[in-house]
Parts: sequence; C-alpha cells; structure tokens
Amino acid sequence: MAYSGHDHARYLAEPGYPGRSDFARDRARVLHSAALRRLAAKTQVIMAGQDDFPRTRLTHTLEVAQISRELGAALGADPDVVDTAALAHDLGHPPFGHNGESVLDGLSTQVGGFEGNAQSLRVLTRLEFKVFAPDRSLGLNLTRATLDAVIKYPWPRRVDTGKFNVYAEDLEVYTWVRQPAFGERRCFEAQVMDFADDVAYCVHDLEDAIVSGAFDPATLRDRAVREDVVSSAHTEYASTLDLAALADGAERIVELAFWPSGFDHSARSLAGLKNMTSMLIRRFCSAAQQATRDRHPTGPLQRYEADLVVPPEILAEVAVLKAITYNHVMRGNDERYVWERAVISDVFAGLIEGRRSMQRPYQLAWEATEDPDRRVRLVVDQIASLTDLSIVRWRDEMARP
Repeated sequence: MAYSGHDHARYLAEPGYPGRSDFARDRARVLHSAALRRLAAKTQVIMAGQDDFPRTRLTHTLEVAQISRELGAALGADPDVVDTAALAHDLGHPPFGHNGESVLDGLSTQVGGFEGNAQSLRVLTRLEFKVFAPDRSLGLNLTRATLDAVIKYPWPRRVDTGKFNVYAEDLEVYTWVRQPAFGERRCFEAQVMDFADDVAYCVHDLEDAIVSGAFDPATLRDRAVREDVVSSAHTEYASTLDLAALADGAERIVELAFWPSGFDHSARSLAGLKNMTSMLIRRFCSAAQQATRDRHPTGPLQRYEADLVVPPEILAEVAVLKAITYNHVMRGNDERYVWERAVISDVFAGLIEGRRSMQRPYQLAWEATEDPDRRVRLVVDQIASLTDLSIVRWRDEMARP
C-alpha cells in the first residue's frame, strides 16, 4: 500500500518541490534544525564533554536513524519517514538526559508537567521556527506520516504512566496528526523507530561502558553479576518478562562467540568490541525482521497495515544489555544527579524571577503575556532547549554578584 495524500499532508499546505519527495524534505528540515545541532552537547548516559569517546545525544540519534532507516526500508516503510522519526525522536530532551527530564517535570506540574517525547513533538510543531500561520509558529510543518512516526506514546498525560506525547496546549495539531483515529495504537514506522532506539541504546551505551572501564564484559560470566543485571532488567526495563526469561537472555549473551572475553584497550580489543556492536545489532534487527515477515509475509509494511514483531527472547536480551549500563554507569551517581537537579532548579528560579533574560524569541513571548502559566511553560521550553554546557554557564552567570 502506497502512502496516501492524507499521509503526505502538512498542517499548513505547501506547494510541492520538483524533484524531491515530501518525506525527503521532512528529513532535510530536521537535519538542518538548530534543535538537532544542540544534541551534540547533551547527555546520552555519560555527561557530554567529560570524554571524547562516549556518545552524546546527537551521536546516539544518528545511530538510531541508521538502524531505523535500514530496518524500515527492509520491511517496506518509506526510508525517509523512519529516518526522520529517528532524527527527531530526542529533540525535546533537556540538559542532563532523563535526570533533567524528571526535575523539569516536577518544576512544571502547574502547567501539565514535562515529558521529553511531548517536548519533541512541541519542538517539531511549534518551537523550531520555520513555518508560520497567521497566529503562531507551526515549527517545521512536517507531513502527517512523519509526525505520526515520532509519536511513541500516543496519548496525553494520564495517571497510570509517566510517558506521554502531547501537552494540552498542543492537542490541536496532535489530533490532526492522529486522524483518522487509531486509538492508542502506534503506526508501523513509530514502532520501527522505537525498536531502533532500544537497539542503539543497549548496544552502544554498553560499548561506552566497556571503553570507559565502568564494566568488564568478562564479569558477566560471574553468576552474582548476572543475577544483579537480571534483577535490574526486570525492575527497570522489562517487568512484563519473568526473571527466568531474562536470566536465559543473559546466559545467551555471555555465550555468544563475539562476546568479549577480555578488554585491554588494545587495537585488537577495540576492533573486537566494534565487531560485537555490529553483530548484536544484526542479531536483534534480523530477528525482528524475520518475525515480522512471518506474520506479514508479503507487501510493503506501512502506517497501520502491520505491526513490528520482536521475539520475546530478543526483548529479554535487549533489556539485559540496558541493565548492564544501568548497573555499572547510571546507578550510584546520586551525588552528580543531585548537582544536575540543582543546576536546573537554580536556572528555572532565576528565569522566573527575571534575574536573567531568555533567548530573544522566548523573552519576547514572555514580555507579551502576563499569564503566569504561560510564562512557566516559556521558561520550561527555554531550559529544555539548552545544552549541558550552556545551562551550567547560565547558572554560573546568575550566581555572580
């Protein structure tokens, strides 16, 4: 089934561009956006700027895009749609990663809170200034199919989950994207992007953990280490899988022929580590591709015509790899996380109190309204756009007499 005119539509109609597809234009708009550039100085797992090797949010995004594009294209989705969705999926993430996301959520409860995925949609449809309607910015004015592919959690905020993809203020364009209504089902392209995100995260952050010295892969052969990883995998990433399935996944991983038996930072061990990442990505994506084709044997798979199928054993292995990074890099960093939260809280208070001007688009919008809720949201939008380095600089500037 080919993408329809409905899928190609933009919220504000624009003329076509001879020689370029609508979806290729979407990709170019995200690729050239300021929001994407800023990801170069935002945390993935290890704080941006601490070392040259670990991923930033931008390098992670580019890796997700490559995996998403190839997997989606292999199954018949438009490669530009899945690629653009991956490039855009983290545009709303604030400084300091998920820790920053949590503190901003707490600071903005009066206006509906903060969530990185909802902020990404907001960036695409409002805050990345390219196309304007008479009354407001429409962001990049991407096609319906591309915007829908970015929506991983197709619902507004609700009490049973912290994840959501739209703030109340953005419901109009969100509702336009989700027409015709498919309830809370995600489109096929969003499913591909989300799985590619998990694959990139679990594999590449593991590589960073090994190179940084935070994790020795040989220790996974130790039963106590495996049990600790399995417990975290169940608690943090895969509560729907039982402990036995996760334990089996950990045992399969450590028995893989390409799992490093030792790592000494030599050229040979670095090459082996890079081979491990390639083989793990191939293992996970090939399994998902085959399982999806077993359910949907023919035709290109697009939009709401199919669902991505990921075998349970692959979900278990992905969760185990995520848990390794959680246990050996993220857990135990409470002191740093407290500092990060203080930085964001201090800048938030300073902007609310007017002790520093915001960047000009946000400052002009602040001056144009007396609504306290509107002003809080503007401050949150401003802070979310900052990099790890710039928010520390802003905090230091505010502290000077």
